[in-house]
Amino acid sequence: MTTQGPQGPQGMGGEAAGMPSDEELQAALDEQMRRLTVPDVLAQTVVTLINLGARKLGLTGGPEGAEAGERDLEQARLAIEATRALLPLVPAEPGQIREALSQLQMAYAREAGGHGPPAPSEASGAPGTEPAPGAPAPGPADDPDRARARAKIWTPGSS
Repeated sequence: MTTQGPQGPQGMGGEAAGMPSDEELQAALDEQMRRLTVPDVLAQTVVTLINLGARKLGLTGGPEGAEAGERDLEQARLAIEATRALLPLVPAEPGQIREALSQLQMAYAREAGGHGPPAPSEASGAPGTEPAPGAPAPGPADDPDRARARAKIWTPGSS
């Protein structure tokens, strides 16, 4: 025997108990939109771009993130550029956002330059394993695509 509600059997055309109606959902959305400000949206967008950029570099989401094909340098570059474009519009720019952007840019530079974190044997300082920090990268570092990518990365002291 089925239980009859005021609009028929539960789960069949009637609203489930505790579920808001379309009108209630619309009213809640309208109230949220009234309270929302453009600076709030800008700040949230910048944070979202930084998080997405980190994910596209394989920095978040666990080890399976990069293996699942999420790593995408072009998407990470675009997230960095969009963040840099929006940052001047974020009121009272928080230092945490600038620090997160700097870390993302450094990770992108490392990945785009073909330098991952040093392996344990390379970190030991064994001769001939790793060039000194700041030394030009061996191999195809003069590739035009890499040169373009490096030119687009913001560094302290540049505008």
